[in-house]
Amino acid sequence: MLNVRVSNNQQSSTSIESLFNDLERVPHNLIEALRRIQSKYGYLPPEGIKAAAEYVGVPYSQAYSVATFYHQYSLEPVGKYRILLCMGTACHLRGNDLNHEFLRTMLNIEKNKKTTKDGLFSVEVARCFGCCGLAPVVVIENPDGTRKIIGKANARVLRAVILKIKRSEGKR
Repeated sequence: MLNVRVSNNQQSSTSIESLFNDLERVPHNLIEALRRIQSKYGYLPPEGIKAAAEYVGVPYSQAYSVATFYHQYSLEPVGKYRILLCMGTACHLRGNDLNHEFLRTMLNIEKNKKTTKDGLFSVEVARCFGCCGLAPVVVIENPDGTRKIIGKANARVLRAVILKIKRSEGKR
């Protein structure tokens, strides 16, 4: 029986078999295996990717490639509020790279990280949301699963939204 040890050194008492109890051990179930690991831990720890790969019978490199290809997977814990910036052609050309840098600076997110130290926000790049006429587009995923779509996003609008969320969370 395999157990996953997540990165913060906590031993999971949930066996892989119980996470995958009704999942057939075939390679085409890799995406579902990764989804279940992420659902359990909130992200995909390296040990979880390895366990999913072993369970469905694919190399770790293939599982890692899938985990890094799809933006719904995260290799680090995500914040309570997930901020997704479209970097499709229209949004990129209309300044979402500047919005991205603004948010990272405003939220004091460390280099090579995407989540604030307090775990309140994650800032991530995403692919096209399909509303190019509103470019640049930023989507904020709330803890309850709802999403706020911000069209024609700019620093002023983003600052106001972030400050409103911080106030609602009792933070300054």
